[in-house]
Amino acid sequence: MELVFYEEKYLDLIENYILTDEQLNYTDTPQACVEKQKEDSTRHSILAIENTSLVTFFTLHEKDGVTPYSENTAAILVRAFSTDFRFLGQGYAKQALKLLPAFVETHFPHINEIVLAVNAENMAAQHLYKKCGFMDEGIRTIGKKGELFVMSFYLSRINRL
Repeated sequence: MELVFYEEKYLDLIENYILTDEQLNYTDTPQACVEKQKEDSTRHSILAIENTSLVTFFTLHEKDGVTPYSENTAAILVRAFSTDFRFLGQGYAKQALKLLPAFVETHFPHINEIVLAVNAENMAAQHLYKKCGFMDEGIRTIGKKGELFVMSFYLSRINRL
């Protein structure tokens, strides 16, 4: 699996990405995220590609995007994290999250924290994020669909010295 930035050549993959109604309770579609990225240079659509299939998608949002969730100006927010319905339960989300720290350190060397907000009712996602090294430090906020748990992954500065 590799993580790549969205480019127009991936449009077919984005258009054929399937999310269920249940998934859409917690996340936005890749198409919507790509549209938002066109209007906001601090948003970066990221594709997790296995062979030639788009299996997982998310946006990395810098600067003002992270402000509602962290006061750290060197943090980046993961938003709209999802796995294509056809690939659920196959470990792709976990694999993408495991690749994320190195990806961020390579492409965003000024970042020292990865932040995300997960719906309080989305227990499966909370468990996955904890398993992948994100920490719940008790920060809570209210989002469009209710209470959110803010979780953080702190990047190692040793690797960048």
